[in-house]
Amino acid sequence: GRMWVYTVGFTVLPHVGGFLGWFLNRKEIPAWYEKLKKPSWCPSRKMFPVAWTVLYTGMGYASYLVWSDLGGCSSKAIVPLGLYGAQLALNWAWPPLFFGAQNLNMALIDILCLDGLAIGTLCSWYRINKVAALLLVPYLGWLAMATCLTIRIWRDNPDHKTGKSE
Repeated sequence: GRMWVYTVGFTVLPHVGGFLGWFLNRKEIPAWYEKLKKPSWCPSRKMFPVAWTVLYTGMGYASYLVWSDLGGCSSKAIVPLGLYGAQLALNWAWPPLFFGAQNLNMALIDILCLDGLAIGTLCSWYRINKVAALLLVPYLGWLAMATCLTIRIWRDNPDHKTGKSE
């Protein structure tokens, strides 16, 4: 009867780092981000919290499904949940690199590695739970857009590639 605790825990977990990333960097967003040259297709700032709430909820619940199907933290769970944890860590690292350190080089490297790990996570989950894998599809779509946006901002703002100037 306690499975709901795990369901809620896994579903909420991704939000923790996402919220922390926003909270720690919220002052840099209007001050620095607004001054960057961005492409016309860049989503409105208001879209990001909505999108991430949906995406984090989906990926968190999907991680619960995989964990549950593998019988918890078993040896079979090391690779699929390890990939998930690694991609989540890179996901959480992007805002401090981009907004906090204002380091477009590191943010770009981070998101390119994140893309590979997120794809690896989806592929490893597909064999375990197809619903869990499908719940990652919107996340991969958003990541593709975020990666293209990061590349464009990196390319179009050469003065910001290495971070805050002292």
